[in-house]
Amino acid sequence: MNREVLRHPTFTGLVLISGADAPGVTQSLFETLSPFAIVVLDMEQVVIRGRLILTALLALDPAHSDGLEDDLLALGAKLGLDVAVDFTDIERERETEIDSTALQLVILAKELKPQAIAKVAAVINSHSGNVERFRRTAAYPVTAIEFDVSLPLNKSVQDLQRDLAELALTEGIDLAIEAGGLTRRSKRIVLLDMDSTFIQQEVIDLLAEDAGVGPEVKEITERAMRGELDFAQSLEARTALLSGLSEESVVKARSRITLTPGARTLVRTLHRLGHKVGIVSGGFTNVIEPLIVEMGLDFFRANTLEVVDGKLSGKLTGAIVDRAAKANFLIEFAASEGVPLSQTIAVGDGANDLDMLKAAGLGIAFNAKPSVKAEADTSLNTPYLDAILYLMGIPREEIEAADQTEG
Repeated sequence: MNREVLRHPTFTGLVLISGADAPGVTQSLFETLSPFAIVVLDMEQVVIRGRLILTALLALDPAHSDGLEDDLLALGAKLGLDVAVDFTDIERERETEIDSTALQLVILAKELKPQAIAKVAAVINSHSGNVERFRRTAAYPVTAIEFDVSLPLNKSVQDLQRDLAELALTEGIDLAIEAGGLTRRSKRIVLLDMDSTFIQQEVIDLLAEDAGVGPEVKEITERAMRGELDFAQSLEARTALLSGLSEESVVKARSRITLTPGARTLVRTLHRLGHKVGIVSGGFTNVIEPLIVEMGLDFFRANTLEVVDGKLSGKLTGAIVDRAAKANFLIEFAASEGVPLSQTIAVGDGANDLDMLKAAGLGIAFNAKPSVKAEADTSLNTPYLDAILYLMGIPREEIEAADQTEG
């Protein structure tokens, strides 16, 4: 057999090995390949419940194909594994290739049903797309499956996103699709809304309960979140109802705040991986600032309640953090870090967050109002805030590593 260095490969060979896993399979495969003039183009191995699937894509001289196949089949017989080999002419393979856009699709669900995956695949197929690879990135507290998808250049990514978003609503799954490649993991800023996103409460409702104006304030809040009222005007109206409330009530409200499940894990993991995390809120610094400091967040903007003689005056100090201001702060934070907006993520639940969600590279509606879900890039309906990490392509193993580092 001629073992000369490979200079002009004209064949590709796909090797597929499957069967019961055992130590030494990978070593034996590549020792078998070593004497041949071969270049390894791609490889992947998966072991599930002791069952092995190993693939390798090779470039080789066609003169070596018969000898290589014989040696690989002999290896399979020796190890008790099934081996399949397929050779293709490189030029013929190139003729059948279609220029395409690389996309990453993530499906999240508490209980992922096979019919949901089948319907997702059907939508992709209807747009002439192709699922090239998939992997599980998390098994708990939700199941997360990440798909590599190729879409022909003459097909619209926006049309595919729209159809998948509609399917996600009918199937009760969370689903996001965005551009693939290295930039997906390079998003450097994650900016979150505070009330009903980073924390489980609406701070103004806590204050309103102590002031005895809970129903009145809540009604105005809900109308504003649905986009039926101008946020700045509604905020001033709600704040006026708090006039005369003591600073003790502010301290009491702080003690009633609870983080959304997964919030600490989200921040800890992002910081460990070198990302920046911030909060931009239509709520009040008087209540939430101690928590922001405790969490070590990198950016923070919110409204401030005016205090006169130990009581709330019913007015605000400084400019109001409204819908437009949230987007502007995202732009400001990104510029200060030298990060393009395409590498930012914004997360929120209300109409007041929409400009921010649209300005970010990826806008996520978290347990949001229907009108917000309809306009965001994607939505999450899981109660776990750290599910955002899966949309960023960060697997459960890296999240657990961050937890261990913290411990």
